[in-house]
Amino acid sequence: MLTLWLKAFHIIGVVMWFAGLFYLPRLFVYHAEASEAPLRDRFKIMERRLLVMTHIGGAFAIAFGIATLAAEPFYLRAGWLHVKLVLVLLLVIYHGVLVKLVADFRQDRCGWTPHALRWFNEIPSVLLLASVILAVVKPF
Repeated sequence: MLTLWLKAFHIIGVVMWFAGLFYLPRLFVYHAEASEAPLRDRFKIMERRLLVMTHIGGAFAIAFGIATLAAEPFYLRAGWLHVKLVLVLLLVIYHGVLVKLVADFRQDRCGWTPHALRWFNEIPSVLLLASVILAVVKPF
C-alpha cells in the first residue's frame, strides 16, 4: 500500500514538473518577442514564479521516484528503467538550462531567438513520450 502512495506522489510531482518544463519555454518565446519594457518586466516575474513551481515539482518527482525504488528495488534490474533514468537525467539537464535562461532573461541578456526557443520547447514532449512508453509498456 505504501508503494502505491509513493507512486501517486511521484506522478503528482511529474505533472507539476512538466507544467513548468512545458510552459517556461513558451514564456521565453513571448518574452523574446516583447518590445515594451513593462511587458518584459511582467514576463520576468512570471518566469521566476513558474520556475519555483517547476523546482518543487521536479524535487517531488525525483524524491518520490527514489522512494519508490527504495521500496521496490527489484525495479532496478529492469532494462527499461535504466533507459528511463537516462531520460530523467536529460530532463534534469533541461531544467538546468531553464534556470540559466530565466537568469539570462532577468538580466536582459538572452541571445536565443524566438524560433530557437520554439524548438527548445519541444524537447520535454519527446522525453515525456518516451518515459511514459517505457514505464507503461516496459519493452525490455
